[in-house]
Amino acid sequence: MTPAPAAPAALPARRRLPLALALVTALTAGLAGLTTTADAAVPPPPSGWSLVWSDDFTGAAGTLPSASNWIIDTGTSYPGGPPNWGTGEIQTYTNSTANVSHDGAGNLRITPLRDGAGRWTSARIETVRSDFKAPAGGVLAIEGRLQMPNVTGAAAMGYWPAFWALGSPYRGNYHNWPGIGEFDVMENVNGLNTVWGVLHCGVAPGGPCDEFNGIGGSRACPGSTCQSAFHTYRFEWDASVSPQQLRWYVDGQLYHTVSQNRVGEPYWSQMTSHAGYFLLLNVAMGGAFPDGVAGSATPTSATVPGRPMLVDYVAVYSRGGGSTPPTTSPPTTPPPGGVRDAYATIQAESFNAQSGVIVEACSEGGQNIGALRNGDWVRYDNVEFGSSGPRDFVARVASGAAGGISGLVEVRVDSPTSPPIGSFAIANTGGWQSWRSVPGNVSGVTGRRTVYLTFTSGQPNDFVNVNWFHFRR
Repeated sequence: MTPAPAAPAALPARRRLPLALALVTALTAGLAGLTTTADAAVPPPPSGWSLVWSDDFTGAAGTLPSASNWIIDTGTSYPGGPPNWGTGEIQTYTNSTANVSHDGAGNLRITPLRDGAGRWTSARIETVRSDFKAPAGGVLAIEGRLQMPNVTGAAAMGYWPAFWALGSPYRGNYHNWPGIGEFDVMENVNGLNTVWGVLHCGVAPGGPCDEFNGIGGSRACPGSTCQSAFHTYRFEWDASVSPQQLRWYVDGQLYHTVSQNRVGEPYWSQMTSHAGYFLLLNVAMGGAFPDGVAGSATPTSATVPGRPMLVDYVAVYSRGGGSTPPTTSPPTTPPPGGVRDAYATIQAESFNAQSGVIVEACSEGGQNIGALRNGDWVRYDNVEFGSSGPRDFVARVASGAAGGISGLVEVRVDSPTSPPIGSFAIANTGGWQSWRSVPGNVSGVTGRRTVYLTFTSGQPNDFVNVNWFHFRR
């Protein structure tokens, strides 16, 4: 889910979509009143496929979704992230069972509500796991059986249900979209009998995915309308073919395909070479997508609250490849848990936490951290130095800072305010993507430590980008 931003400096996930105006015609209404029942269980995988993860939403009526499976987002943004979730949506997300709960019949209900003062609330949840990706040489499938909110016409203006996935590096950063990738498995607005499947990638605005539009396809739901009945929405990432493919289905019918060649490098690798994806379910109200389709602000006074999106199940499957994604939950923030070798290359964008940092496409491939200025920092956990410790460190840096602007790249351990154990000065290198490797001495440090890169300057301006760093014995 994703609309056009007010400012391009902080590009969140889910921006959207003049594409919608061309794709939507007279697809509203029809076929109301079908029974909305849940299947008994998550479908068993077909021959050759394995179930990686699932939730059948069989909890007791009025209970929240499983905390071992789902994080409930609240408020109007991630901490430090773009306001209104970067989309212009107007509701506040809550963890109230009035907005999100099991219905006792095998479904999860996400219900937008409006209070007497006209304020909207709704719910948005995301998987604890963030490692869903195609096995090498295999196929990943993300599938859900859902019924969109059963409301159409003027009463539906502003409804924006979605089932989607975001690249794991978005967690804790919130300003590296769309490079980390976004797969919209199912989107819908304003009660139209239409499902959209969209890929977001690369850079914004423009780039290989024509941001802020994305590469999208759409169609009417087969048989019965999207609003009046359950349908099965599926996304496949096929790494068993070359070039790789991304495919979107509704009720088993293919309606949208994007090839690796269409995205190209370095953008394909940026969205596929990280730890994986986490899944999201939400119903937003208003924002750029429904407003753009309606041609005016939504929701309106005629919009009717209280129509839930029903989710029967969500499942992730894999087929083939050299390995199957693990079935145990990893840490919820990238990178995956484990020990970092201080003497191996540490990619700068693989931080565990940051302050004031953006992640962007790098001319040398992959991503770099940027917009670094006085007071910014990045943190890397579990860095193992061994018993002897390093003599120095090397960082791959670039700078397009104006004349007279310079600063220090510093290494600290255990706290961003500890005294630096090493540093080097950097000024203009010929451009923000003109890279050079710069060494800096470090004082003795041993054992397993938390490492901070900190950035200090006497001026308030950005002065450096960092691609990677490592220590040397």
